[in-house]
Amino acid sequence: MSKPSSTSLDVVNALCRELVRLARREEDAAATEAARTPYWSPCPPTVEGHRAAARVLWADVARLETEARGLSLAS
Repeated sequence: MSKPSSTSLDVVNALCRELVRLARREEDAAATEAARTPYWSPCPPTVEGHRAAARVLWADVARLETEARGLSLAS
């Protein structure tokens, strides 16, 4: 197996930054929709959809960061 290049780590870091941006956007969308809902009404399903999307994106960030740490230690 070849050594990872700093370019590949740069790409992973850039991807993580983009995933974080998207996850925050999903969280903000969920919060905005939830805030528009009266407290006595159930949250619309789209709120949970945005929250679920954010959880998946955060999990991807964590996985990529773990893999990047492993790559940087291998170099």
